[in-house]
Amino acid sequence: MTKRIFRSICLAAIAVFLASVTLFLCVLYDYFGHVQQRGLKTQTELAVQGVEAVGAEYFEGLSPKGYRISWISEDGRVLYDSEADSSEMENHLAREEIGEALESGYGESARYSATLMERTLYSAKRLSDGTVVRLSVAQNTVPTLLLGMTQPIILIIAIAIVISFWLAHRLSQNITAPLNQLNLDDPLNNEGYDELSPLLRRIDAQQRQIREQEKELRQKQEEFEAVTENMAEGIILLNTKGVILGLNRAASILFGTTRSAIGKYILSVNRNLEISELLSGIESGVRTEKIVDLSGGKYQLALNPVRESGNISGAVLLMLDVTEKEQAEQMRREFTANVSHELKTPLHTIAGCAELLENGMVRPEDTTRFYAQIRGEAGRMIALVEDIIRLSHLDEGAEDMKRERVDLYDLAAEAVRSLSREAESAGISVSIRGESAVVYGIPQLLESIVYNLTDNAIKYNRRGGTVKVSVERLSDSVRLSVADTGIGIPPEHRERIFERFYRVDKSRSKELGGTGLGLSIVKHAARLHNAKVELQSTEGEGTTITVTFPEGENHDSIA
Repeated sequence: MTKRIFRSICLAAIAVFLASVTLFLCVLYDYFGHVQQRGLKTQTELAVQGVEAVGAEYFEGLSPKGYRISWISEDGRVLYDSEADSSEMENHLAREEIGEALESGYGESARYSATLMERTLYSAKRLSDGTVVRLSVAQNTVPTLLLGMTQPIILIIAIAIVISFWLAHRLSQNITAPLNQLNLDDPLNNEGYDELSPLLRRIDAQQRQIREQEKELRQKQEEFEAVTENMAEGIILLNTKGVILGLNRAASILFGTTRSAIGKYILSVNRNLEISELLSGIESGVRTEKIVDLSGGKYQLALNPVRESGNISGAVLLMLDVTEKEQAEQMRREFTANVSHELKTPLHTIAGCAELLENGMVRPEDTTRFYAQIRGEAGRMIALVEDIIRLSHLDEGAEDMKRERVDLYDLAAEAVRSLSREAESAGISVSIRGESAVVYGIPQLLESIVYNLTDNAIKYNRRGGTVKVSVERLSDSVRLSVADTGIGIPPEHRERIFERFYRVDKSRSKELGGTGLGLSIVKHAARLHNAKVELQSTEGEGTTITVTFPEGENHDSIA
């Protein structure tokens, strides 16, 4: 704005200056023309008096400086001319000043010569004998004067331009200073031009409106962020070209990025090809879904186009963690397959024995053994079915099972007594140590934890080995520990031994009559009691499994 004002003032000053100079020259030129014409008239009258007094002798030896004098007869012939041969000159009767002088006694005129770029002034007066004396003088034109005055005019123009620039600079600064000092944060408290008052009032009204809108938008944004930032699901807002407009914390973690990803193309943040396939849903306007591997888990990505006034303005990408669901589905499939496999073997054995007995192909002395085998396989199936039912019950939360205060040491002692015969036949020494410790829980499940851990420690031990069961009452928890000196668990199997039907040594497990569900029952029962299960094992030396029941309502101590 300052530059525009500066240019405008400079151009106006220069234009006014040039117009003034031009007008001044024109007026001055006209003024001096009149002065010169009056002087020419005076000189003409003096010349007429001289001719009247002495006649033609007046012109002898006459050499007028700056003037041209002519003597013309009544019929227009030139009798004398100070600059040319009168005999060779044309008739002057048609000249304007001559005609006026012959008619009224005095005449004057001015004629311009384009060739000489000058104007000539003429003054003529009639004598008493009817002849006319005429004087003329040359006057330079305005262009000629300008050419003659070029140097001083250039100097004056240069001075005028410098002064104009200085004044324009000062004036532009003075004009814009109040504008530059306006406080737009408080428009109504400005002192300046009265002409700006309507604008300042309008600005103040708009600022109030903007502040209200900002407050409303900020509130909505805070509400949106409060909801989305605490969501476990990832949310990403995209425009129609797949550029990220916004994302919550969960989405940032899944994509391994920060909020700096806003404004970037989504595939430049995560180059997963399955995500690129989802983006086609933006253009087509159709909701698309896909299961994608992200951050080591399974996520269901749902792309929902956003429509505004019938046109697609963007899309919302929702990321749902379905890892547990997928794992549960996989476990269900594996569980079904394992159950079918586990039941098929004893059923085949029972069917085979029954067929041999039915067809009389078994010797009488062997029938008892076949019946015993049928009963054993049936018992194995019953145990398997009971474990499956128990696991299903645990999966449902066992809400129908009553919780009460149970002495964990008594349960451990009872389990050791019930397994003593089995341990004795296997050549295993089982001992228990500790103190009375009350746990608030489900007695049946606590009993299954102690029984399954002790039973496994006996089954997967060596002849002559030991099993040590201990119950400790700590300051904020109760700890159950079962340690054996058995075969141990290889490192590659330790993460999976709590899975259903998972066996480290399948042949030995089946030989010992295990269902492969004992440790899985331990894991689920411990989880229902908010207990922590820890495993320590050295291959060839033995295994220790510890179950720690936390403080709070889940346990109590007996003084």
